[in-house]
Amino acid sequence: MISLKTLATVALLPLLVLSQSAALSSYGALPTITDNGSAVRPDGKYVISSKGITGYFIPYGASISNLFIQDVHGVERDIVLGFDNATYYSESRLHPHLNGVPGRYANRIKNSTFEIDGVTYHTDPNDNNKNDTLHGGSNGWDYRNWTVEAHTTDSITFSLVDPDGSLGMGFPGEVLAYITYTLTPYQWHLRMTALSTTKKTPIMLSSHTYWNLDGFQNPTTPLALNYSLFLPYAGLRTEIDNIEVPTGNLLGNKKGSVNDWWSAPKQLGANITSPDLLGNCGYNCTGYGTLALKETQGFFNDSARPRVAKKYGCVVMEVEDWIDGINYPEWGRDGRQVFGPGDGPYVLEARYEFSLNRTLVATFNSTA
Repeated sequence: MISLKTLATVALLPLLVLSQSAALSSYGALPTITDNGSAVRPDGKYVISSKGITGYFIPYGASISNLFIQDVHGVERDIVLGFDNATYYSESRLHPHLNGVPGRYANRIKNSTFEIDGVTYHTDPNDNNKNDTLHGGSNGWDYRNWTVEAHTTDSITFSLVDPDGSLGMGFPGEVLAYITYTLTPYQWHLRMTALSTTKKTPIMLSSHTYWNLDGFQNPTTPLALNYSLFLPYAGLRTEIDNIEVPTGNLLGNKKGSVNDWWSAPKQLGANITSPDLLGNCGYNCTGYGTLALKETQGFFNDSARPRVAKKYGCVVMEVEDWIDGINYPEWGRDGRQVFGPGDGPYVLEARYEFSLNRTLVATFNSTA
């Protein structure tokens, strides 16, 4: 149903036919905030829509909170994890980087240090007992409230000014960032731009969305393990240590191995019992624990089914460049990850396409 990462081709599964329907009008009429028909809900979520698709977005982390797709019978499924009220994103202690924009450098930085032009910088060590920096630190971009710059019926743009020092996170220089989400018929487009205004600095953003393409309403296969994935360009991967930090080595994904997603489409759970999977994503890697479903998800009036997202209940595919490339210049990623005042903007664009009973190809671009 969805295309995810790096020119990914995904085998689409049909949305199930169920009697329940997510009621988008449960909050009554949506007030307009401008004269263009755009709307913000009483729960603090901004609404955009197009044919067959409706999205709710919040300023916290420039995050998507709900994404409704119509199935073959016109029933709307909310296919991303999240919270019912916009205020809870900043209050939750769990904070699993839920559908926001990690930054200013996504994923991990080894030893929370990097070097630019002979100067060593130290970032906030917020991960693995302070052994590395994850998603920009403990006050990264998906912990902050962004400004809504523009909002129409089918598009919303958020902005953020990240100062020199990055509010204690240690990144050099000021960065101006804009995130634009746009909906077209059965498609979600995202464009992320960031401009370094004063000093050279690492910039690598991502979309960190949690997907369950059935809206947690599949009675026979409620987990994400039956989703098929095809990444025809994924012949290599970065080797990681037991805390999921790249070692600097690049490994080949041998055909038929647990990391083979390039030779043919394969279900996510195809190798779930393979001993080779143990430690494949770091020591004792199991993912996040349970999280409550939203009122627009799961089965209703069914006490036998707990209203939580269980283990393996969703999947995250991070759209980003090579993880920790700033610490491995031999990878040749500096032109895509380090930006200064004389450089053009960092740009990341992605498109998610949704359809029923067919296969489609996704596009992914990350350009300096």
